[in-house]
Amino acid sequence: MQKAIYCVLGLVCILGAVVLALYVTPSAHAQVQTAYVRFHVRANSNSEEDQSVKYVVKDALVNYLTPILTTCETVDDAKEKITQEIQNLTNVATQVLQENGLTYGATVGLYEEYFPTRSYQTTTLESGIYDALIVKLGTGTGDNWWCVVYPPLCFVNAENATSNTIMYQSRLWEMIKKWVK
Repeated sequence: MQKAIYCVLGLVCILGAVVLALYVTPSAHAQVQTAYVRFHVRANSNSEEDQSVKYVVKDALVNYLTPILTTCETVDDAKEKITQEIQNLTNVATQVLQENGLTYGATVGLYEEYFPTRSYQTTTLESGIYDALIVKLGTGTGDNWWCVVYPPLCFVNAENATSNTIMYQSRLWEMIKKWVK
């Protein structure tokens, strides 16, 4: 009788551990974080050349997207504009690669992807599934760069940028300032 009780208790513990593991492990069924659109540029490899060009592509895409996304009032508006610009974004990335003598292409899309917890200045985004603008350069197997495209938590004023002139812009903050007035 005692063996049966231990077996049942053991099974209950195992089942509880499985349920707990499923609860805390990110899954495809996790809720999508809807207030943000993440931005992810994946390098072709970890070679010095591929890592260097990743930043050149990132800068070109930020410069292209900034005027488009500054007019967005909502995350849905931002996703719609990004979706409309996918081919242009692909062209910009591919052109940068070609200008740098690289023959591999770029793939650009808007997807739902899991991201770990990440802090940007005073804003922390919890781990979870987010809408994300993904730019894959070549194989996309190298180290990557990531940030938030909406609201633009990491876009900087690229003109004459030095460590003393970096300017963070947030559309959300601009909307709050209008509302407070």
